[in-house]
Amino acid sequence: MIDAGTEGGAAASIPAHSRAAAAAQAHVTDLRFTLLGTGTSSGIPVIACDCATCTSTDPRDRRTRVGAILEFTDPTGSPRVILIDCPPDHREHALRHRIRRVDALLFTHSHVDHVFGLDDARLYNVTMKAPINLYAERTVIDELTRIYDHIFRPHRNVNKSFVADVVTAVVEPGRAVHLFGIDATPVRLLHGALPILGWRFEAAAGTPSVVPAAGTHATLPIAYCTDVNAIPPESWSALAGLDLLVLDMLRERKHPTHFSLTEALEVAAQLSARRTVFTHMTHDVRHAELSARLPAGVELGFDGMQC
Repeated sequence: MIDAGTEGGAAASIPAHSRAAAAAQAHVTDLRFTLLGTGTSSGIPVIACDCATCTSTDPRDRRTRVGAILEFTDPTGSPRVILIDCPPDHREHALRHRIRRVDALLFTHSHVDHVFGLDDARLYNVTMKAPINLYAERTVIDELTRIYDHIFRPHRNVNKSFVADVVTAVVEPGRAVHLFGIDATPVRLLHGALPILGWRFEAAAGTPSVVPAAGTHATLPIAYCTDVNAIPPESWSALAGLDLLVLDMLRERKHPTHFSLTEALEVAAQLSARRTVFTHMTHDVRHAELSARLPAGVELGFDGMQC
């Protein structure tokens, strides 16, 4: 397990009996899971498109590129933010939701619509006065290093530049990352022929309870599974017993790298989460029209949806 919950070695100076007493009250509170973006790589409205969805006045039909955020107060009383993916629209997401810090940045894969907002992470370095911990598979970190040479190899920049400061950690499917009282476990998924990650969030050992923020309903475990069209046999157990499943559902027609409506509904029925919310939807999907046809316990996500 990768542990991001101990800072500066401070815990070592606390007597063992005091640490045990604190652990007994180590609650996570004010948990809030928000869908920042729910659209495809083109976003919606799509450039130069006049279809019914792209010209819709329903704000739920306006979909920026996908991303999500988990916010909570950790057992020490400190606010924490876990960001999942960093799309080209991240600046808009941050301004809209007043995101002021990112304690952990988790990536699912390295496609443009999931990583092209990373440059904006430098502003969190300013507000936090600290680097950002970035968690991804080795192949994704290698791709990020190639794309963002100015961030990962700043010594090669011609001018001294204001770039994001990140600390990378390689993750592996099934090996949890401990993040301030919450375990984030990478789950192997398939995006066509490309192996990617979903993320499962649950209370870490020693966290006796998780309390949702006022006005929200989701509690742990939560799984976020975007850009997927197949779940390998070994991954189904990692997605069992969920309170909330956020799942890729591109459109009604079949697609080679994303779940269609029929496929996503079959997965939702098999996993039987208390709630399933669909994300990564094209302009083929009209929110109001399709929502009316979904079974109980299944919903369409929308930008800004607090689950």
